[in-house]
Parts: sequence; structure tokens; C-alpha cells
Amino acid sequence: MSTAILIDGAYFIKRIRHFEPDNYFNAQRIADLAVRCAMLHLSDKTQKRELYRIFFYDCPPLEKKMHNPISKKAIDFSKSDEAKFRLNLHQFLLKKRKVALRLGDLSKAAEWVIKPQIEQQILKGQRDLTQQPLTEEEVIINTRQKGVDMRIGIDITTLALKQQVDQIVLIAGDSDFVPAAKLARREGVDFILDPMRQNIPHQLNEHIDGLRSTYSLKKSSED
Repeated sequence: MSTAILIDGAYFIKRIRHFEPDNYFNAQRIADLAVRCAMLHLSDKTQKRELYRIFFYDCPPLEKKMHNPISKKAIDFSKSDEAKFRLNLHQFLLKKRKVALRLGDLSKAAEWVIKPQIEQQILKGQRDLTQQPLTEEEVIINTRQKGVDMRIGIDITTLALKQQVDQIVLIAGDSDFVPAAKLARREGVDFILDPMRQNIPHQLNEHIDGLRSTYSLKKSSED
């Protein structure tokens, strides 16, 4: 019995950073955890399953230069900690056995936005910009991934229609996968969702065959 494990990279990184803020830019740690969380899905109380492949979906980092709208300073994002982390992460993943890295693209429409917590203060009237103007640290660059959800959907469909696996595990947290999951289940594929200890809407349960999170706070703290 063969299992394919698909990981939404942006979601996985966000959850690991939530659990392990000290490892925010630790590319090797996060790459190792991606494989470990995936491999734990291959064993349960009743049977040991065979790994088909681990698919990790992400995008290259932002690497262009932009000017901060507050300070007007030029920032080279290719030299940022986030860009270095993302590139290192991809290299670590490429060296892992049976891991396929699927890269989408970043939208060219990157734009500066106010940090969410600051925006909430302004909307609630807790911050008067005439008295306390924005600082350069209170704005961040907002980027959007392109093609990642499409690649996940195509791979689920291909794996199901070609009968390459009889089980698919998706590590993700939104409902964009539902159409592909429906198709896979109609083809007889056992579809498992791993939201990494995040609550999901109850209505999503009707589109999956099981719910299981393998990331363990206890085990990770003992590493």
C-alpha cells in the first residue's frame, strides 16, 4: 500500500514557526521536520505503509530591490534573512531521499502594507497617525504565491487517476484542496488531512477520510 504525502510549504513553515519561534530561520531544522512529520503518517496501529514520494510546494523568495515607503530607503530583498532561509530550505529538501520540490512563482505585484496589529490599532481609533506617524518598521512587504494550489491540485488528480497510490496525505490548512480531494476519493483513494494541530471548519470533514496531525510538541522539545 503506497502513500503520497503533499506539503503546502508556506502553511507548514508558518505552523512550525508558531510552534518553534527559536527556529524561525533554521532551514535544516524545518526541512528535517517536514520529512519527519511526513514519515510518521506511514505507520499507525494497524499497518505499515510504503512511501511513494513526499511533495513539498513552495515559491522562490522575493529577490528584487524596493524602497520602503516611509523611510524611502532602498532594500535588497535578495539579501534578507527570509530569502536566505528559503533558498537554504529548498537546497536541504532537494537532498532528501524521495522528496520532490514543486516551485510556483511569486506575483510581480508585491506591495507594502501596514502590519496587521498596527492596522487594527488605527481602525479601532487607538492610534492617531497625525500624532504618531508610521515608522519604517511598521510596514512590511506583501507577496502572493502563484501556481502552488494549482500544482497541488494537479498532482492529487494525477496520482488518483493513474492509480499510483491508494492513499494521499495533505499537510495544509485551507479548503482549496476540496475539488481535488473529491476526485481522489471517487477514484478510491484514502484522503487524509494533516492541519498541524490547527482547527478546521467542521464541513471539511465530509471531504476527507481522516484527520491526523503528526507534529508533536513534546517530541520536538526533546530534540
